[in-house]
Amino acid sequence: MKGSAVTQRFPLLLGLFLGASLAGRGDAFAQQGSAALTVAVEAPAEREWPETVPASGWMKPWHEAISAAEIGGLRITDILVDVGSVVTKGQPLAQLADDTVRADLRKEEASLATSKADLAKAQANAERARRMKGSGALSDEKIIEYLSTEQTAMAGVESAQALVEGQKIKLSQTTIVAVDDGLVTSRSAQLGAVVTSGTELFRLVRQQRIEWQAEVSARYRPFIKEGLTALIDGPAGQQMRGTVRLVAPTVSTDTGRTLVYVSLPAGSQPPIGFYATGRIKLRVTPAVAVPETALVARDGIYYVFTIDAEERVRRVRVKTGRRNDGEVEIVSGLARSAMVVTTGAAFLSDGALVRVAGETR
Repeated sequence: MKGSAVTQRFPLLLGLFLGASLAGRGDAFAQQGSAALTVAVEAPAEREWPETVPASGWMKPWHEAISAAEIGGLRITDILVDVGSVVTKGQPLAQLADDTVRADLRKEEASLATSKADLAKAQANAERARRMKGSGALSDEKIIEYLSTEQTAMAGVESAQALVEGQKIKLSQTTIVAVDDGLVTSRSAQLGAVVTSGTELFRLVRQQRIEWQAEVSARYRPFIKEGLTALIDGPAGQQMRGTVRLVAPTVSTDTGRTLVYVSLPAGSQPPIGFYATGRIKLRVTPAVAVPETALVARDGIYYVFTIDAEERVRRVRVKTGRRNDGEVEIVSGLARSAMVVTTGAAFLSDGALVRVAGETR
């Protein structure tokens, strides 16, 4: 029985040994003569790319305007707009109670009428005094008195007119108006509240203009000029274009960065307070570029694989630069005439034999 068991096991052991031997030879054969992977290759492309400066910052109003109460002690009787309203210059925003102001206006108008009556009487006396001057009918003192009374009455009329105009101004101030065209972003006015002079009631973005106040490293400041184009990553993933309006004259001593004010085109309404990243275009320079899919990152170092005439790949260490539209600039390490593997590079090893598929550029 023992001999029978050994006889039965021998074919199985022999099969395993032969299988392993053949498998090893097959692997060696594959390494020597068969392609491990089918890849696409292309030559580095020559591009004209702008040099860019990375920037980041907040969306803020170009300018803000405040509509405040210019008269105190009056109650808010009506609120005509709310946050988000688009208003025009001079448009009513709120109404204050004007009963007492109108009463004071009527009082000053009555005082003006009295002053005009006094002036008419004084002018008549002064005119008579002028006619009688030198006749002896009136003493010199009386003549001087009539002429002085006329001057006093004229001053009284002017003063009364000024008081009437002042009350009319106060009456106009009972209507809170927009100081400029814009978008209302804040409302502190509450119906029934009694305001004091100078109380802020509404805040608005002038002319609905939002700008990007971006921070950049101070070392780039000498190269950034008014009129340069900025590309900004918007809140919904879309890209916005802006124009450099102003470069701040100072650099922060805390961060070593400077502010660049970028105007956005009319109609752009990103949310105020949104933090955005982007870049500012400087000048256009040549670039040698390969697809980003050709890059392999290992231990913080970038490599590409090139292919030789025998269709074997070689791993080449490169230094990268700018990135644009799915391509990356190769600053150094790659010959212009090299053919670069653009797909499947992450699965290759140095010296591997590959098969080239598709057309090369």
